[in-house]
Amino acid sequence: MDPDEIERIAVLGAGNMGHGIAEVAALAGYDVTMRDINEEFVQNGYEQIEWSLDKLAEKDQISRGEADGALDRVTPLVDLEAAVGDADVVIEAVPEKMDIKKEVYREVAEYAPSEAIIATNTSSLSITELSEVSGRPEQFCGMHFFNPPVRMQLVEVISGADTADDTLDTIEELAESMGKTPVRVRKDSPGFIVNRVLVPLMNEAAWLVESGDATVAEVDSTTKYGIGLPMGSFELADQVGIDVGYHVLEYMHQELGDAYRPCPLLAEKVEAEELGKKTGSGFYEYEDGDGAQIPTDEVSEEIQERLLALLANEVAGLVGGDVADSAAIDEAVKLGGGWPDGPAKMADEYGLDALVETLDELHEATGEERYEAEATLRELADAGEGFYGSAEDDDATEYETLNVEVDGHVGHVELARPHRMNTISEELLHELDTAIDELDADEAVRSVLLTGEGDRAFSAGADVQSMAAGGGDPLHAVELSKLGQETFGKLESLDAPVVAAIDGYCLGGGMELATGADLRIASRSSELGQPEHNLGLLPGWGGTQRLRHIVGEGRAKEIIFTAERYDAEELEAYGFINEVTDGEELLDRGWELARDLAAGPPIAQRYTKRAMLAGRDDTDAGLEVESQAFGHLMNTDDLMEGVTAFMGDEEPEFEGK
Repeated sequence: MDPDEIERIAVLGAGNMGHGIAEVAALAGYDVTMRDINEEFVQNGYEQIEWSLDKLAEKDQISRGEADGALDRVTPLVDLEAAVGDADVVIEAVPEKMDIKKEVYREVAEYAPSEAIIATNTSSLSITELSEVSGRPEQFCGMHFFNPPVRMQLVEVISGADTADDTLDTIEELAESMGKTPVRVRKDSPGFIVNRVLVPLMNEAAWLVESGDATVAEVDSTTKYGIGLPMGSFELADQVGIDVGYHVLEYMHQELGDAYRPCPLLAEKVEAEELGKKTGSGFYEYEDGDGAQIPTDEVSEEIQERLLALLANEVAGLVGGDVADSAAIDEAVKLGGGWPDGPAKMADEYGLDALVETLDELHEATGEERYEAEATLRELADAGEGFYGSAEDDDATEYETLNVEVDGHVGHVELARPHRMNTISEELLHELDTAIDELDADEAVRSVLLTGEGDRAFSAGADVQSMAAGGGDPLHAVELSKLGQETFGKLESLDAPVVAAIDGYCLGGGMELATGADLRIASRSSELGQPEHNLGLLPGWGGTQRLRHIVGEGRAKEIIFTAERYDAEELEAYGFINEVTDGEELLDRGWELARDLAAGPPIAQRYTKRAMLAGRDDTDAGLEVESQAFGHLMNTDDLMEGVTAFMGDEEPEFEGK
């Protein structure tokens, strides 16, 4: 099926996942039928969609017209034939039970058009086994959204044994049309990518405690503040539901063998119905306590190495089994789990040889299958390589947190951490420092465009989670502040003019980064502010100084002291934003402005910036730079080109000479 031919989507199931998928599809412009087994279920799902759309409109993430239009495109139904009878794509999101899903597909096969694609939202069950009762295995695949679908970016697109490539291509394009990032899972394997990584990690955390080798506090302190993950392993288990992970483990154990045997500690929690946050008690208490209280100072190198070794082994199993490559695994886990880095990259940085040695020692000591190193992992370690190959690369700088390109005379720097709202980590600061140096040294670059990947955030601020991994060391915090100040200062003093195109959140460190630009444009839906005082902090990357030079000291104090969020029009009135555009026009306008500046006189622009910076706190110094520059410019080819073009009523072609 051609993706352009898709008009109507049937979503089966109106629960949390079902109504979320229906909402995403309707927002993308598709007509949606949402079906469940009784009127109460389907109406509740419809009301949840209405509530969610209202919230998005209230927050100006979509317009009221878009919210109303999306709701109008959703039709709640109980009759299955009416729901799927003219559907182009059927997305099933019924309970995660093989028998229930199979019964649904037997009915769908009877009523859905023969050319319709069927996709299951299962998080772990066999795509191949489900497809066998669909009557069209070549038109059947997995389309695994993450909860909540409206917010989560990742969609795993999973092939069954008989799935046609055209089917996978179509579903990937469908996911992209919904504003999602599809990651292809090439082979039907229990847990696919994200659960194949996260669930065994949870299991190993439980085994650490079960064996008496660690406490819950030590494991969560290590995973959250040592490895730098968004949540501790037990904290995450409580959040998702211990029973959810346990049932996935049971299925993986059944299909993949004893390496995935669930830890008895998890079984005990499930039997006691202590399932985490949803029951008020799990590994932490939620009814009378504040939930997870994770210490920052119980990080263990031994625990960290053991967990990383398990992660590396799971990655190697996926790569060696041709389920997915390292880059796809890392992208999926970052988007689906909110990790700052992917497990393959983490393992490479730690060293595969050390992790294999850890596995071997554990296997020898315990005899447990889960510590038996995968052949792929051992081969890479023996060859002195990592999941991303050897360290011998070409001269081009490879960035992990940025996308950097030069298009004509414009250097484009894109913050590339959409899974973390483009928050600014210490690694990103170092990479930005390098990128600025490289662009500054490139004579072809005459302007710079600064953007954030995705449409949710230019940058939502500092990555407090990864920085907290430093253990709250004041000396490290001082150095981190200086690093940000120097990096943003380097951007500010770059000879080429810099344009920041802001879409979505621009908060805290993100707003401080934007102050380093010469011009700032923003979409109408953007939210800006310096919320550090709400955290008991202050802007530490130059915000107390640079902001006042743009909006004046009074406005700067208002923005920082109130810690409020401002829309783009308000900060345009304050003088911080130069221009406000509609969201769909922002990037084009950013490129247009950057190219216009790149066509300007490079030498004059360079000295204008230098004079302005020199005169901020010392007008006489600025005037001196201005007069010296004025004299220098009188002897340039650019001046002659400009005068000649002016006299001939033509556009000048400046060469920076």
